[in-house]
Amino acid sequence: MSKAMGAAARVEVLPDMEGTRVIVCSGEFDMETEGALRQALDTAHRDGTTLTVVDLAGVSFADSSMLNTLIGAHNRQPLVLAGPLAQQVIRLLEVTGTDSFFHLAADANSARATSPAVAPR
Repeated sequence: MSKAMGAAARVEVLPDMEGTRVIVCSGEFDMETEGALRQALDTAHRDGTTLTVVDLAGVSFADSSMLNTLIGAHNRQPLVLAGPLAQQVIRLLEVTGTDSFFHLAADANSARATSPAVAPR
């Protein structure tokens, strides 16, 4: 169900730096709005980036649709989630047990200097 009063989902892909692609997300992500993120992650995978950083600092809401997209990407490419994360996003990761599945970084700058703790499957 779409949230009429919520912030629209937005995805911005920054220029690659030394094989690392940063995908900046903001707003609310659900089944109706996560398509742009999926497309950006698919493109990063096809392009063979060394590391993909998904900057979630601007995400105010995420549901299982976004989580599923992130899990799928994690299973095929090196992925780091950057914060700081909104409390709702932290809760989603904690409740689903994926807070230990993903490598989490304090912010996008520190994520660039990191390698994922869990290798893609």
